Amino acid sequence: MAELEGIYTIWLRENIRFTRYKSRIVTSVVTPLLWLVIFGTGLGSAVRFGTGAAGYQAFIFPGIIGQTVLFTAVFSGVSVIMDRQYGFLKEILVAPISRPSIVLGKALGISTTAVIQGLVLLLLSFIVAVPMTPLIFIESAVVILLISLGLAGVGLLIASFTDSMEGFNLILSFIVLPIFLLSGALFPITGLPSWLQVAVYLNPLTYGVDALRNIILHQAVLPLYVDVLVVGLFALVMIMVSAFVFSKKEQSLM
Repeated sequence: MAELEGIYTIWLRENIRFTRYKSRIVTSVVTPLLWLVIFGTGLGSAVRFGTGAAGYQAFIFPGIIGQTVLFTAVFSGVSVIMDRQYGFLKEILVAPISRPSIVLGKALGISTTAVIQGLVLLLLSFIVAVPMTPLIFIESAVVILLISLGLAGVGLLIASFTDSMEGFNLILSFIVLPIFLLSGALFPITGLPSWLQVAVYLNPLTYGVDALRNIILHQAVLPLYVDVLVVGLFALVMIMVSAFVFSKKEQSLM
């Protein structure tokens, strides 16, 4: 019960921290919409993807959801650095809760905020003329949760190795953008050069975007169960690895 209470407390703190920054909430919704409306319309008109620009906007809609989850989940790992700098992390470490539970609580809190943003975008699917049913909404929510857990683990893992926000942002600049661009969010992953396909299929977000595209648009490269299996394994591995590294790093600092 102590472990569960600790996980819940850390989860609640992450969500309270998110809701206090109203500008962050607005930006997290407005920015993806700008990508859909401006980028989707401009590039969609240029490449004549599908039926006019709207066809391309619908195509990148699952990818923009993946982008939102990616940026929110990974960048939220900076909370570990902030807690370390302000001394709050030491208070957590001396509490009667294991370090893996601390990581799990933070990962769940981070993923909750990412899922909420993803669900908001799902509700706005009418903007790009994408039909949304209760079944599609629920299935998409499950996939978004798995993606966000894995990416939250990535953010926490990076934060465990860095002691400053500058170093954290520097590492992210070399990780987040390639993950997004190589996920198939903005272009089909079929017909690519072999060397680029290797990079695409090594990217875990590729499977998340493909699963969302399968559920929402009924268009996919891989079977849905393969995508969900890969994303689920990725989430499990990243939580375990980040918990292990966090425990070792913080134990050496105590």
